[in-house]
Amino acid sequence: MAVSSSSSLLPRCLLAAALALCAAATMGAAQAVTRKYHFDVGMTSVTRLCGTKSMATVNGQFPGPTLFAREGDHVEVDVVNNSPYNMSIHWHGVRQLLSGWYDGPSYVTQCPIQPGQSYVYRFQIVGQRGTLWWHAHISWLRATVHGPIVILPPAGVPYPFPAPEREVPLMFGEWWRNDTEAVIAQALQTGGGPNVSDAYTMNGLPGPLYACSAKDTFRLKVKPGKTYMLRLINAALNDELFFAVANHTLTVVDVDALYVKPFAVETLIIAPGQTSNVLLTAKPDYPGARYYMLARPYTNTQGTFDNTTVAGILEYEHQDPATAKNLPIFRPTLPQINDTNAVANYTAKLRSLASAAYPATVPQVVDREFLFTVGLGTHPCAPGSPVNGSTCQGPNGTSRFAASINNVSFVLPTTALLQSHYTGMSKGVYASNFPFAPPHPFNYTGTPPNNTNVMTGTKALVLPFGTAVELVMQDTSILGAESHPLHLHGFNFFVVGQGFGNYDPAKDPAKYNLVDPVERNTVGVPAGGWVAIRFRADNPGVWFMHCHLEVHMSWGLKMAWLVLDGNLPNQKLPPPPADLPKC
Repeated sequence: MAVSSSSSLLPRCLLAAALALCAAATMGAAQAVTRKYHFDVGMTSVTRLCGTKSMATVNGQFPGPTLFAREGDHVEVDVVNNSPYNMSIHWHGVRQLLSGWYDGPSYVTQCPIQPGQSYVYRFQIVGQRGTLWWHAHISWLRATVHGPIVILPPAGVPYPFPAPEREVPLMFGEWWRNDTEAVIAQALQTGGGPNVSDAYTMNGLPGPLYACSAKDTFRLKVKPGKTYMLRLINAALNDELFFAVANHTLTVVDVDALYVKPFAVETLIIAPGQTSNVLLTAKPDYPGARYYMLARPYTNTQGTFDNTTVAGILEYEHQDPATAKNLPIFRPTLPQINDTNAVANYTAKLRSLASAAYPATVPQVVDREFLFTVGLGTHPCAPGSPVNGSTCQGPNGTSRFAASINNVSFVLPTTALLQSHYTGMSKGVYASNFPFAPPHPFNYTGTPPNNTNVMTGTKALVLPFGTAVELVMQDTSILGAESHPLHLHGFNFFVVGQGFGNYDPAKDPAKYNLVDPVERNTVGVPAGGWVAIRFRADNPGVWFMHCHLEVHMSWGLKMAWLVLDGNLPNQKLPPPPADLPKC
């Protein structure tokens, strides 16, 4: 899959979906159009690692189809659920300004689409250009129900960097031989950690470093001297990934559909939920070699994880096919699996473009300040369950795994939060008393407290419209320090500061970057550290925020922001659509 840049879009569109954009380009930058797509969610037999399984897909594809749009366009996606599962689709990173009914997380902004039912998602792309993605947002179905969103600039508007020869979505995922719904169901039943994936994938393919997978390898063909844009997406369920291409430098130009000051790296880190556009310039002359593109996990977890490596191959065109397979192949050197310093060094280089055309509108003064602790904890064993029994397989065999924000392990309701808020019938669905700070301060990155149990509840944090928010998210070492990629629905935010150890409100704000901090929708809370973000609550509705490590979200590392209507007509949440799914 590939689509060329805006400046050379017309002669180089190859995909059917992109052809519609080409036609629109001939009309100039006059007005936005509506892009319409049809998603048929159903079961498909897919073979990987010498095994075949039936799994949920969209339009029979894995990964699913790419959505193409230009900044300013409207998008309509008719989702028909022909699978046996309840389903909803989240358009990850799309701002959803005044379109919260279409954001997608089940039991937050909508009830799920039941088998045999359908729902049309409608939203506009506003102030974003680059790469986002879509995925199922219920249970662990996003393992196979996901695909790219390619957002081009308005017709006639160039990139703020040299136009690439070609653009290639590159989506990282995980492959399980087993049914992922059974994997998480078993983990929740036992209270222990889930089984890990059997492989990572690159555009759905495991690559030659796995047994029986040489033919299932993603290959990128390039021409000497040409520059290519890789649209990187981490769709893996539970792993942050290092990525590198042997003997080639990558120039980062965009993250989470927002331009950044370009910088060159040998290796980058990309967390689940994050996207990044990078430029790769091919060698000036035919090198007579091939090059591995590798991705493998970054983790500090104390438990088990998928410690394997996915490989694609970069090949130069105009080589003799008969001899190509005998060419030497070079392999990049990736950081150690727990190299937190490499992650910190990379993230410190990210800066907003902060130009006249693309300003960084960082709130300079904030109205509300919050401190959220994020991390793992425990639940007691089920009543009557024997220690080390079948339903008590968490830490030390004496508890069940849990996760929380400010000691609240979030429980999804059985009806949608947004509808409960809109109708004023929130009683018994959620409470509006989510804690602003940890209820019991402690040494967050030091010796853990004796009591590691967390509370459960369905609580929202209410914000008046227009509130300028500063949120510090602090990792805890209760069950070991771990990085947590936190995703905020409905907003972009500015990452104004980060560090290791406990956040110090007296000293750390003096080091904030309020000039050109990176803007994104998903940020990694450093292992054993903290991150500070700022955003303006200018989008009325109920907005999910959660760890994008799926196992942590299943254990409760999630919460909801409730942004009230403003006074003006364009500051109020519209009524729900007629076809909104019902619980």
